[in-house]
Amino acid sequence: MAPSVTERGLKSVVWQKIKTTVFDDCKKEGEWKIMLLDEFTTKLLASCCKMTDLLDEGITVVENIYKNREPVRQMKALYFISPTSKSIDCFLRDFASKSENKYKAAYIYFTDFCPDLLFNKIKTSCSKSVRRCKEINISFIPLESQVYTLNVPDAFYYCYSPVPGNDNGKDSIMEAMAEQIVTVCATLDENPGVRYKSKPLDNASKLAQLVEKKLEDYYKTDEKSLIKGKTHSQKKSESFMHLSICRYKTDGKEKEAILEEDDDLWVRIRHRHIAVVLEEIPKLMKEISSTKKATEGKISLSALTQLMKKMPHFRKQITKQVVHLNLAEDCMNKFKLNIEKLCKTEQDLALGTDAEGQKVKDAMRVLLPVLLNKNHDNCDKIRAILLYIFSINGTTEENLDRLIQNVKIENESDMIRNWSYLGVPIVPQSQQGKPLRKDRSAEETFQLSRWTPFIKDIMEDAIDNRLDSKEWPYCSQCPAVWNGSGAVSARQKPRTNYLELDRKNGSKLIIFVIGGITYSEMRCAYEISQAYKSCDVIIGSTHILTPKKLLDDIKMLNKPKDKVSFIKDE
Repeated sequence: MAPSVTERGLKSVVWQKIKTTVFDDCKKEGEWKIMLLDEFTTKLLASCCKMTDLLDEGITVVENIYKNREPVRQMKALYFISPTSKSIDCFLRDFASKSENKYKAAYIYFTDFCPDLLFNKIKTSCSKSVRRCKEINISFIPLESQVYTLNVPDAFYYCYSPVPGNDNGKDSIMEAMAEQIVTVCATLDENPGVRYKSKPLDNASKLAQLVEKKLEDYYKTDEKSLIKGKTHSQKKSESFMHLSICRYKTDGKEKEAILEEDDDLWVRIRHRHIAVVLEEIPKLMKEISSTKKATEGKISLSALTQLMKKMPHFRKQITKQVVHLNLAEDCMNKFKLNIEKLCKTEQDLALGTDAEGQKVKDAMRVLLPVLLNKNHDNCDKIRAILLYIFSINGTTEENLDRLIQNVKIENESDMIRNWSYLGVPIVPQSQQGKPLRKDRSAEETFQLSRWTPFIKDIMEDAIDNRLDSKEWPYCSQCPAVWNGSGAVSARQKPRTNYLELDRKNGSKLIIFVIGGITYSEMRCAYEISQAYKSCDVIIGSTHILTPKKLLDDIKMLNKPKDKVSFIKDE
């Protein structure tokens, strides 16, 4: 079965809820079922369980609802799907008529609220074949123990694009995001007060108001079964897992490594600085070797028996550590090629000071070596130009044109200009001062990792109750003041014990970022949770950003919708 909550955080919470609300609801001793999933629920289940977990719950085969399938009329089917027209139409085709039904009966579980129009299609077409029809309110992907994603990368375009005619698309995506965020709160068994960033745009305000309203509606209404009935085999198995596969080179050969939450070492090092990883893994290997030698030193029969039992465990541990060491070394080799100097420039421009703490007097002089270096690709140079513009709080049209022409990035110039749609000063230079940052000069950091994401300041101020109420207003009229000992909420609801995270009596800070989060921002959630023992920080967004992905998203903002393509998180 899936590990306990304390081992896997949000992933375990999600699996526990799915197990209780779906599998326990329709489980019958000795009965096997076929399970049908759509694209979203495949990702959802793959993120929090394995095929062996499903076998334990009486699932013999997992099928894609969109694909043509052979009928298995002697078996019942469990449909775990999103309440969309596409998924429901596929379900209805499976039960077109009594003589053509693909399965003996159906148990339907929707990830979220099913609109009346779609529900009535089921009710009028094949209600006699449906034994259960429920909404379980899990419409997000638990990416890590403290990270979730809504898997809606198109939200960035709709929320920030100035293209006329996108208003309807923006309204519907805001509604959908609000409903998904409410399922995050419901899964965590929290009914929190809602705060939002008031400026420079109104996206956060609109979304916050929607979330507030939907939270009130959700906690007013108990979860209901829409169609009630009785709950009946053959054993097959089909893998549905989508694993994170990383390709790397070692000894001149290309290899693959599977990175998943069950790998304790990966969970331990995934957000650590590469220098720390390269020090830590060899130490762990030495520890295992010394433990093994100490065991071998005992020559009693029982000691030898224990050693034989541990041999596969030792081998498995060493193999994993060698893989992660090779991954880190491959990253380091790429870093040394041309990234090291680029990182120094980026850090100096982002912070306005060099590694010695001296103020950068001429940002253009810092930028030029990157622009002149032929080893850096256009995306690296564009990122450096953006940091230069951010550092001087905007620039002139003449200066920007000169930079674009000299670097020959005319076709990618929208990656720079379109930042203005996010409220960032590009042209002309802004007269308003830049936001003040916390002084972290006394904190121990690596020279090439001195920048701290802005969101870390926000997390700390939120927990310490220092956020400016004008800049971060509440949606609720009379919010309770958070003193770090419990959730900020004017609404209360009885808790259920099995949905609590590691700190059973602590509070949770649930953060949502419109338009994507980076891996460094994800790392902040873990760092703050470690620093503030009484609070768990759960961070999420529409999708996960990489440097290239962010620039691609920005470039598309002024394009018509039919010219834009959206790639969902893997």
